[in-house]
Amino acid sequence: MSRVRTMETTQDSEAPMQQRLLRHLRERALSLGLGGSPAGAEMPGDEQLLEALLEHDLRVPEPSEQECRRYHEAHADELRQGALAEADHILFAVTDTTPIEALRRHAESVLNALLAGEADFARLARAESNCPSAQVGGNLGQLTREQCVPEFWAALARHGRAGLLPRLVTTRFGLHVVRLHRFDPGRLPPFEELRESLAQRLRQQSLVRAMALYAEDLRRQFESRPAAA
Repeated sequence: MSRVRTMETTQDSEAPMQQRLLRHLRERALSLGLGGSPAGAEMPGDEQLLEALLEHDLRVPEPSEQECRRYHEAHADELRQGALAEADHILFAVTDTTPIEALRRHAESVLNALLAGEADFARLARAESNCPSAQVGGNLGQLTREQCVPEFWAALARHGRAGLLPRLVTTRFGLHVVRLHRFDPGRLPPFEELRESLAQRLRQQSLVRAMALYAEDLRRQFESRPAAA
């Protein structure tokens, strides 16, 4: 992703403000001689000028090995490769008109019945679940991290063993009763294998932060100027 594209994602100003900012940046780039081109050559476009200016104005620090190692340790779960789960669920979907507390009480009664061994999971899934998997008794088959919303995968990883999860799992889709058949946490590659990709990830994070601060500083400058400036 170019620095210009990154900056665009950090800005949500209205069009007139954006036009003023772009004009100011274009003029600054030309004043620094960043738009120079050989005689007879076509003048660089706005994106090229802005890219050159951002390269000039921003200094993104190179991540140290210690920072990369800390990231490797702190994000071990998400860096694991080959993690797999097999699970069933019963989804109690939440919509804008759903009475949440009543739905939660009902979902908890279903979970408690299963925990007490008083009901059959597949039968309840067919009768209660709002997910298409209800047709197969709630079976979700084999899952990877990428196939799950983060909060659902995190619940599976925390439980980490076969059996019924003792609490409801809350996601953006609603409330889930979940039964885990198998969880394989996968392999965490050693730091040496991931060194370059981790450094690149940290560079990108630093760039996004720097661009956000750069854009905010420009906003503050222009908010204090008259519209014709």
